Amino acid sequence: MQIQVLENPDAVARAAAAYIAEQARSAVAARGQFTLAVSGGRTPWAMLRRLADQDVPWESVAIFQVDERVAPAGHEDRNLNALHQCLTPVPLSPERVYAMPVEADDRDAACVEYASTLSSLAGDPPVFDLVHLGIGSDGHTASLIPDDPVLDVDDVDVALAGPYQGRRRMTLTFPILNRARQILWVVTGGDKADALALMCAGDTSIPAGRIRQDNALLLADTAVAQNLSAPDTGR
Repeated sequence: MQIQVLENPDAVARAAAAYIAEQARSAVAARGQFTLAVSGGRTPWAMLRRLADQDVPWESVAIFQVDERVAPAGHEDRNLNALHQCLTPVPLSPERVYAMPVEADDRDAACVEYASTLSSLAGDPPVFDLVHLGIGSDGHTASLIPDDPVLDVDDVDVALAGPYQGRRRMTLTFPILNRARQILWVVTGGDKADALALMCAGDTSIPAGRIRQDNALLLADTAVAQNLSAPDTGR
């Protein structure tokens, strides 16, 4: 895994946006489209806002969710709200943002539906050009939470996780995350420093440590990188 340690969260957001734009241009040149899966949480929103400053072939971009809380449409807990708001300044058609169908009454069927959407747009089996991931202080990534049965799911690409911080989640699973052409980790904040060190060491006792690293770039601020030993700051 390549690691870049930057001064503060704003610098991380700017670097992440520039990397996404670079990957988008390369993917469109090579395959005619760019498929990006974005994680929830607070960290990605500054990164997405910075995309307005980048040269991105938006007409050929498709954006998917890595995970989503099970909540009604428009609810403040939904990642989709912030995703749409952050992308408002860019010329991306709203139809090119593929939301996880967490409002469905039959959520197991909804997982199958979303997996089918992925297959129709990103290949069969689906392969994303770039997956953005973060990490929690407990070592979770996406909505792959420690001790949740979803960690053992290896035969489907989309599944339901159990309750976490008051909400069930729909999440991409390890198989599809590990098929991605590139992984972009965007991690800031000292409360995640211990978990990040475990992840970088490939410690599979935490969910984040089970994501393949040979195709990954980590962008971290100095606070969260405090426990990393001699990180390689190049690409």
